[in-house]
Amino acid sequence: MLLEQLQIADFRNLHAVNVRPSPHATVVVGANGQGKTSLLEAVYFLCTLRPLRANRLSELVRFGTEQATVAGRFTLGGAEREISVQVAAGLRQAFVDGKKAAKLEDYFGGVSVVAFTPDDLAVVKGGPEVRRAFLDRAVFNRFPAYLREHRAYQRALKSRNRLLKEHAPASYVEAYDEAVARTGARVLVRRRELLDELGPRAVSAVRAISQLPDVGVGYTALHLGAHHPQTEEGLEQALLHALVERLDRDRDRGFTSVGPHADDLQLTLGGRSARAYASQGQGRALVLGWKIAEIENVRAAFGRPPLLLLDDVSSELDPERNAFLMHTVAESRAQVLLTTTDASLVARAAGPDTLWLRVEAGEISEDARLRPARTA
Repeated sequence: MLLEQLQIADFRNLHAVNVRPSPHATVVVGANGQGKTSLLEAVYFLCTLRPLRANRLSELVRFGTEQATVAGRFTLGGAEREISVQVAAGLRQAFVDGKKAAKLEDYFGGVSVVAFTPDDLAVVKGGPEVRRAFLDRAVFNRFPAYLREHRAYQRALKSRNRLLKEHAPASYVEAYDEAVARTGARVLVRRRELLDELGPRAVSAVRAISQLPDVGVGYTALHLGAHHPQTEEGLEQALLHALVERLDRDRDRGFTSVGPHADDLQLTLGGRSARAYASQGQGRALVLGWKIAEIENVRAAFGRPPLLLLDDVSSELDPERNAFLMHTVAESRAQVLLTTTDASLVARAAGPDTLWLRVEAGEISEDARLRPARTA
């Protein structure tokens, strides 16, 4: 997979961008707040139809304008295809080769992307909702249908929660239990499938980065118990039972207390919670190992590396871990877009065909003078 051309209009603080990325490394250099992250957000949104940071789609449209557009021309399996996405009035429309996409699966068609941002480095110490989002991004990279499946669960959950907040009769709430249980079971199965594949890779990667004791990656399904069913049918029945059992409590509190939205990604060191006991350095090693494992897992699943987006993470890592990341990126032979305030931090991932871009006040321009002397 190769991103051949990228066009952006009125996305975040970017005005108009037209770039032909390097097949290997494209480095975007600029001060904070100039538009570096917006560029990577645009690429991520194009490849996933999901915002990387925004809570609402309307936040993606540049202030004072009515519509944001991101378009990319890809080479996939020797064939070219163009995908684009527009955001206007809080709604999103996706297109394939100029025509509105009939199905999400048709839109993605082999496009995969792994993003690594400074926010990810706070995953270990953050709350469960941060780790769920972190996990779900990895699940989507592996299973593109997960976007549709997760949306179905969110719709069912939202309807049930609305009735709970309105203190609707129990029979009204129970009418949504089956939908919540069915779609929730699918989400649980996808998350578990991803962890079965990625977990061992993450443990190996973390051990290669740091000599951490007994690293563990697991999943906590809240209120389903430690020995909940393994099959999708069994999970559906277990969720349905838990929803019925906790109905009175949910009606009192006004929200659904059991389901994938309440679960947690479990990271441990020496059998103890990494959130509680890991140092900052250990936590960053865990996240870095996860991201490297995610790259390897996508390659193993699809036979090609994903597009990599690295948003100024080099400035957040110590020199040893940054060197490990840059070496991994270079060895992966993946197409990568990196942002940085200091070009020397990413020099190890650069090569003779690296495209160097400068970003200032939402404007992006090519500038070969940014190349550090040691990469010349």
